[in-house]
Amino acid sequence: MTGWTWEYEGYEPADQRLRESLCTLGNGYFATRGALPECSADDIHYPGTYVAGCYNRLTSKVSGRQVENEDMVNLPNWLPLRFRLRDGQWLTPETAPLLEHRMTLLLDCGVLERRTRFDLGGGRVLAVRQQRIAHMGDPHLGALRTEFTAEGFSGELEVEALLDGGVTNSGVARYRDLDGHHLIHVHAGTVTPETVWLRCRTRTSDIRVGMASRLTSDAPVTVRNKNPRTTQHALLDLTDGHTRTVDKTIALHTSRDPAISDPLHAAVDRVGRAGTFEELLASHRTAWAQLWRRAALDVAGEPGRILRLHLFHVLQTLSPHTADLDVGVPARGLHGEAYRGHVFWDELFVLPFLNLHFPEVSRALLRYRHRRLERACVSAQATGRKGAMFPWQSGSDGREETQTLHLNPRSGRWLPDHSRLQFHVGSAIAYNVWQYCEASGDMEFLHTKGAETLLQIARFWADAAVWDDTLRRHRIKGVVGPDEYHEAYPDASEPGLDDNAYTNVTAAWVLMRARELIDALPEPRRRELSERTGLDRGELERWEDVSRTLYVPFHDGVISQFDGYGALDELPWAKYRERYGDIRRLDRILEAEGDTVNRYQASKQADVLMLGYLYSPAELRGLFDRLGVRLDDEIWHRTVDYYLHRTSHGSTLSGLVHGWVLARARRAEAWEFVQEALQGDIADVQGGTTAEGIHLGAMAGTLDLVQRGLTGLETRDGALWLDPVPLPELSSYGFAVRYQGNWGVRLHLERGELDIAVPSSDQTPIEVRLPGRTVVVQPGETRRLVLPD
Repeated sequence: MTGWTWEYEGYEPADQRLRESLCTLGNGYFATRGALPECSADDIHYPGTYVAGCYNRLTSKVSGRQVENEDMVNLPNWLPLRFRLRDGQWLTPETAPLLEHRMTLLLDCGVLERRTRFDLGGGRVLAVRQQRIAHMGDPHLGALRTEFTAEGFSGELEVEALLDGGVTNSGVARYRDLDGHHLIHVHAGTVTPETVWLRCRTRTSDIRVGMASRLTSDAPVTVRNKNPRTTQHALLDLTDGHTRTVDKTIALHTSRDPAISDPLHAAVDRVGRAGTFEELLASHRTAWAQLWRRAALDVAGEPGRILRLHLFHVLQTLSPHTADLDVGVPARGLHGEAYRGHVFWDELFVLPFLNLHFPEVSRALLRYRHRRLERACVSAQATGRKGAMFPWQSGSDGREETQTLHLNPRSGRWLPDHSRLQFHVGSAIAYNVWQYCEASGDMEFLHTKGAETLLQIARFWADAAVWDDTLRRHRIKGVVGPDEYHEAYPDASEPGLDDNAYTNVTAAWVLMRARELIDALPEPRRRELSERTGLDRGELERWEDVSRTLYVPFHDGVISQFDGYGALDELPWAKYRERYGDIRRLDRILEAEGDTVNRYQASKQADVLMLGYLYSPAELRGLFDRLGVRLDDEIWHRTVDYYLHRTSHGSTLSGLVHGWVLARARRAEAWEFVQEALQGDIADVQGGTTAEGIHLGAMAGTLDLVQRGLTGLETRDGALWLDPVPLPELSSYGFAVRYQGNWGVRLHLERGELDIAVPSSDQTPIEVRLPGRTVVVQPGETRRLVLPD
């Protein structure tokens, strides 16, 4: 790895799927895994192409029950391009010895380059070089250039290029018992021998897909179409030491795209108008250069290189092209089929970074939620609740997509899944609305769609809270917190836990912010909103009351993860580490033993400590003060210590949150967790999960750790707040942000000094607030501030 490249040397079948995920190319509209074009899907390789928001629903029989699942669809494979000496065996890493094999991901320009030298025997070598792009300028185009060079021989090389519609969703082993045949009515056709097409549709969502391919070489091209694929052939005359080139350019459209009449016609038209590979590469490079300028991040050394890779994958999943789509944040990117491409709460870790670089993308992702607000209200009504109950897993239309069963691969048993009780996803959505509007200054969104969203989420929490005469507090019962391990009390007949501290505190925050927002609305808009929703003064008074009286349980001088957590058994951690080594998925280990994690003080990931991730120390103290509960530094540090020793870190988000919190609470230990967050996907620390798709929230979270975590950067009350913490291993870093109309505000911190540069513009000055002082920086001005030790 160098500063701008990510490289794999040699061919390792066991690592191939991991490499395919990390070498995925995308542009915010579609992405294609970094599979070798000559290889089909098997136990080693898994080519996959996914369009953002393209879902399909199927019903499968599991353990004697009919189970319905909605999946992000693996679309027709445009990559296939295989080759062989005439009448010989098709060449792949499995069929011919390799003298050299290298995959290089060029991060600066979004190009995947492959170099392989096949040993053909008798001193003959075929050298293959490929360059691949998912065009960042035109999101409907992809291109593959293949160069063949004969070494030590001359002869004919047969090249076969396909569009393959015979694909299924089979990239995740534990889903393979489920129906993965999403595509029907696959038809192939020809425009000219050089240009072919494929069309199909999804089985239940009826999304029509059009794909067209143009094959360019200096040899005649012949075509054979046989559904579900189309095949083009070219016979190249190779001469020793000379290179022959084949270019494959594709266009991809679906019926969900705006400004088209038919996806097939649009694809054929677009590929016909596409330029040469050189022209496409040039415009693609320009588009990437513009992205890097807007998302500039300068961190030295190995951490900086990994952060650049993370940023690359975030931008491939959520680019400015995403702003035109009705999509959410897929937890595993557009890089694989894990979690079925669903949208969870991961936007909580993604949008804070996007807000300060690509606010138009954040707005689009929040509009995805707002468009499904009605569905969330219907879901709440179905359970007897008011307001909006957003799903834990969302897909196309906003209904709850969380499965009712999940497989424990360790025991082979299908188990009930109660994670749909993570109602705190609503608080995450409200938090993102507020953070976006503070960073962007988008009052139009805040006063319209933002206010409507916050109102209905607040309404849900106010209705969910029940008064307890004994405690003289409101309580929220029957939930699951971010920990996810604990879904019920030991031996309980019903799932759900009472008074999850994270859920209750964030619910109080939502109620407080919603009340503030309603009061701050212009009177005509407040009246309009009240008339539409039936909001009255009595309901606002209930919000105020509940926001001040929600119960936060404590035990042994620390915040309880939920009421009764302190009464659970202690787990013999050393025994389990000695027996199993990696105990990240402690829940699966215990279930396979016939036990349950519900019995123990053992958490999968940060739960209570998530409060320290969302809120600055001052804001968190203020929230607890408002609830009438004391939270001083001693209590918080004791709470951090307590859960640090009772967490198995079974999620890639856990190391991120712990690193963030420890940077302020216990700085000396922070770096260990920051490193784990950085290594999460590149080292596949969860043991095989990255091969099924990257962890987008963790990747974006590491970027935000530098942007907001280490700087203490907040956007509130019309100012930029900064409270940097020195972390020796990350002592020098810089980045540019877009803040309330000011493009390219640069911050750089090094050796206790903070430089702030505001580019020239007609915008108003930026107010910067640091502990104990306020600085105003004018457009066109650079200020250097000395930070206290």
